[in-house]
Amino acid sequence: MTKRYWNIILEEMMGAGVHFGHGTRKWNPKMSPYISAKRKGIHIINLIRTARFLSEACDLVFDAASGGKQFLIVGTKKKAADSVARAAIRARCHYVNKKWLGGMLTNWYTTETRLQKFRDLRRQQKTGRLHFFPKRDAAILKRQLAHLETYLGGIKYMTGLPDIVIIVDQQEEYTALRECITLEIPTICIIDTNCDPDLADISIPANDDAIASIRLILNKLVFAICEGRSSYIRNS
Repeated sequence: MTKRYWNIILEEMMGAGVHFGHGTRKWNPKMSPYISAKRKGIHIINLIRTARFLSEACDLVFDAASGGKQFLIVGTKKKAADSVARAAIRARCHYVNKKWLGGMLTNWYTTETRLQKFRDLRRQQKTGRLHFFPKRDAAILKRQLAHLETYLGGIKYMTGLPDIVIIVDQQEEYTALRECITLEIPTICIIDTNCDPDLADISIPANDDAIASIRLILNKLVFAICEGRSSYIRNS
């Protein structure tokens, strides 16, 4: 994996509050190497370590995108949902930002069946075929479509398991992370001071509660993915 320069600036991370961890009572001792200080009852994340692992993650996703690999970005809590959707759309990645449905990856056959149902309903809506159903049946199908759009809308074009999964908040998305571990899908996790840094392939220590912090980390990763995709197109 070739190292590249990703314009990761410590002052920019400080401005986004990337260095603010959780309260000192709510922490995982495994995060000790990534904590530089305690201040007013909270742990302060060592941004030098953050920059290092963020740079490694950018190198990884660049190389993967250069090889035409597919990504899934997961972040379902309210503070992350909008940033996840925007980042994924910008980089043409799949995403889940509402609720992780258990077995979404490990029970891929069921997910594929749901996606096919979703695509069929969208097709019927676009062609106006739903209007030919009795009103009651059409209303039921429209509710099904709205439900599927909410939970599967971000993966509607996914035709197989992703090559790399990017996770915002390890604690919140623990089920998704465990599914990736089971399937041996490489993961990149944004982890706060209450997380286990050993679970993901690359763990990026950072504030996973502040919108500005989440957005900054995702923007760096997305930029690297876009650069990798451009390289893939040029070399195709």
